Amino acid sequence: MKPGTLAITALSASALFVAALIAVMISLYIEEPRTGPFDVSFTLMDDRGSRVDQSIFKGHPALVYFGYTHCPEACPMTLYEVADWLDTLGEQGKTLKAYFFSIDPERDTQEVMHDYVTAFSPRITGITGNPDEMKKVADGWLIHASKLPSENGDYHMSHTVSLLLIGADGRLKGLIPYGLDREAALAKIRSLLLSQAKDA
Repeated sequence: MKPGTLAITALSASALFVAALIAVMISLYIEEPRTGPFDVSFTLMDDRGSRVDQSIFKGHPALVYFGYTHCPEACPMTLYEVADWLDTLGEQGKTLKAYFFSIDPERDTQEVMHDYVTAFSPRITGITGNPDEMKKVADGWLIHASKLPSENGDYHMSHTVSLLLIGADGRLKGLIPYGLDREAALAKIRSLLLSQAKDA
């Protein structure tokens, strides 16, 4: 092998190693709950037309998901799973709240959100409102959300698909990655949210 080819091969291998290392570090960081509570002020509206603010994250454990009603797969599947988890937990999960925050409030009006979330469960609350206010919440939880053009001239949203587990103290306790096994997800909810709520 020529020295130049050898150098290029070694450089490529090094670059791949560094990229893999960075990916592992990022994944570990994402799985690590933040230490502080949510501390951003905002004013939005739930799917029933009531005003909501940052106090929504305190006083009870909650499942929090950021998505949009035009989402083709991740959002409806996640809400379907949330509805199943709430039913399965029954009395044990009676204090648990579930919030679906729209990252596409331009299309997701209060009425659209209401029809959408109640199709899954009456216990899921849809949140929408001013795009700038919604961005405050997404940024406050480090949620990725961006608009991407579609071939038909419309757009779709690229967004974080993990579900947040928020404690009654307003702190992130953990995440449920998209596609996590049902029993593993329920175990996380019980151990990270419900057991702590019981001990509080």
